[in-house]
Amino acid sequence: MGKPTGFLEIERRDRPYEKPSARLKTWSEFVRPLAPADLARQAARCMSCGIPFCHQGCPVNNQIPDWNDLVYRDDWRAALENLHSTNNFPEFTGRICPAPCEAACTLNIEDNPVTIKSIECQIVDRGWEEGWVVPQPPDSSSGRKVAVVGSGPSGLACAQQLARVGHAVTVFEKNDRIGGLLRYGIPNFKMEKHLIDRRIAQMEAEGVAFRPGVEVGAVITVEELLSEFDAVALAGGAESPRDLPIQGRELKGIHFAMEFLTQQNRRNEGDPEAKAAPGGAISAKGKHVVVIGGGDTGSDCIGTSNRQGAASVTQLEILPMPPEREDKELTWPDWPLKLRTSSSQEEGCERDFAVTTRQAVGKDGRIEALECARVEWAPGPDGRVTMTEIPGSEFVLPADLVLLAMGFVGPRRGMLEQAGVELDARGNVKASLTDYRSSTPQVFACGDMRRGQSLVVWAIREGRQCARAIDEFLRGESVLPR
Repeated sequence: MGKPTGFLEIERRDRPYEKPSARLKTWSEFVRPLAPADLARQAARCMSCGIPFCHQGCPVNNQIPDWNDLVYRDDWRAALENLHSTNNFPEFTGRICPAPCEAACTLNIEDNPVTIKSIECQIVDRGWEEGWVVPQPPDSSSGRKVAVVGSGPSGLACAQQLARVGHAVTVFEKNDRIGGLLRYGIPNFKMEKHLIDRRIAQMEAEGVAFRPGVEVGAVITVEELLSEFDAVALAGGAESPRDLPIQGRELKGIHFAMEFLTQQNRRNEGDPEAKAAPGGAISAKGKHVVVIGGGDTGSDCIGTSNRQGAASVTQLEILPMPPEREDKELTWPDWPLKLRTSSSQEEGCERDFAVTTRQAVGKDGRIEALECARVEWAPGPDGRVTMTEIPGSEFVLPADLVLLAMGFVGPRRGMLEQAGVELDARGNVKASLTDYRSSTPQVFACGDMRRGQSLVVWAIREGRQCARAIDEFLRGESVLPR
């Protein structure tokens, strides 16, 4: 424990943001780091609790009190080594993770947690600046080959772990660039893509081969993979979006969120418009935009729409507004349900809760408005909370562009049908948390494809654990951590 009285003497201070008026003019990241001395003071607030509940909150099991202490003592390189021992890509989680560790921090009992996410991010960013992050190639080859399908955070973590213990790993990605939803789903203003590129270069130096533009199940079959590789890890995303089955759904101007976000990310990569938007450009410029869905994807649509020059942005959520402050006695140290306002929402957005969309109204085949109604949620006779429309609450919302951001229902089916893997009740690949094996021999599954839509930290954790399971399958034992 670096400073026993630190939490009493030092107030929480997090990384500052550029003002919305400035950041809306660019697609670049707008979070600014703290000075090293200020960050050390923030690390000194950690109490090194006897039971560090932040460990419970962090899916990758970061040893948070340890590297807080190392930062306080100005031993940044040791802090980086500690951080990397549990997390392959802290620069990803330090930018886009919602920080369940901070919710679990003991100091969060009084709404004043340690700035864990900021400290994590600045440790790894300094590591890259100082040249401390280098390839870690294996000492010898195992002679075994592993195919990893999907290059999102779970696939990359799985591939890196396997390559470092000597397996020949090939990562297959259906898109033309590596990164999965990190590349094409997360806006650049939240995470710039050069962060992915430098990790790819590191992994290539460690022996990982990347094959972008190869869709398993189409360009190459699962049977071909199984004949060439000793094991296959399915690490794709939960990419099937939840649709909105209403009258008028077929009108032009209604799109899934990922169609919209992917186009802009491709433009930011430098792709010509014909490649970025082969089916026609989806633009918010000068339009009244309605985002249906109150989660992170909806928030990304808001930030992107405002940067494109939307006339207005409205976000609809079918659930009631959460409380502004959670009841700590009921929820801590678990992730609480409470009202949160994202940086994108702060940039300009009307939010409306407990609203259902009844139908889309248009003219000449294009969306012009949404007919909505207010709903209430109440326990029914069986005790289950159900939704009912409030009579007379109907209203019309002008809408030139509607973005559906209501989550994802599971992975796409084509490749899974070829693999012959058993699915669980939610349509994900059925595989246990102990060995990550599917019902098909040699085939493993991890990340969103196994657990459903989730967080980047869960993806990295599952990729690491799946790598250990594959290593044990191939060699009977493993030195990789769980």
